[in-house]
Amino acid sequence: MANMAGGWQGFSMEDSRKRNIEMQENFKELSPAEVLVKLQRGNARFWTGCASRPEASAFERRAMIMQQFPSTAILGCSDSRVPVEVVFDQGLGDMFVVRVAGNSLDTSTTASLQYAVKHLSVKVLMVMGHEGCGAIKAAGLPIAQIEQEPQELANALKMLKRGLDEQRLKNVHDARAYDREAVITNVRRQVEGLCRDAAIMKKVQNEELILVGCFYEISSGIVDFLPIYSPTGISSELHQKVFDEKFTVLVSGEK
Repeated sequence: MANMAGGWQGFSMEDSRKRNIEMQENFKELSPAEVLVKLQRGNARFWTGCASRPEASAFERRAMIMQQFPSTAILGCSDSRVPVEVVFDQGLGDMFVVRVAGNSLDTSTTASLQYAVKHLSVKVLMVMGHEGCGAIKAAGLPIAQIEQEPQELANALKMLKRGLDEQRLKNVHDARAYDREAVITNVRRQVEGLCRDAAIMKKVQNEELILVGCFYEISSGIVDFLPIYSPTGISSELHQKVFDEKFTVLVSGEK
């Protein structure tokens, strides 16, 4: 009966413990750049309709009870159209996900990401905004209109509004371009906030962590990565590698 259920073989605690150790070793072998490429390839599978939908067996889930080894931590939006693991074609235990309207930093979201970096040793820390973000659209409304919302919601929108650089955005007249630019501006503000965290930047400096922002286009399914941050600013070399990888996937169909 165990085998009929699929993946139940070797379901003893000892086997689960051994599998957990194996997971840990596999995690340690991955470099931050390799994790980023893995995410890029997963997204390529998703938007080309070739997603593998990786799901753990009962045996794998039992092994995960002991300890988790996510390779990526991501601050994403709570929008129902942006299920992070699905967009990157990742499975259980692969990503430490923090989702909140407008993918914004506050005490709780910052603390969650700090935990992922310090205690889970994730290799990639990502902030992802998305096309048609309702929170960013609402943050662009006049203050008087925002203040008609419930207090907590109004406060959150005003916090987002402060980082939008509305004076510059006034020069963007195409609606779709405005939407993208506003969302990306917010993503950059959140990444800049993470750059002010000494513990996070120490990991970046030691090349133990990649910090990056990205934009998810709902209509196409494609995730566009923004320039990758390094202690000296933007890591142009690694940024180019990511886009070279994307081009390779597009041309060769590599999964």
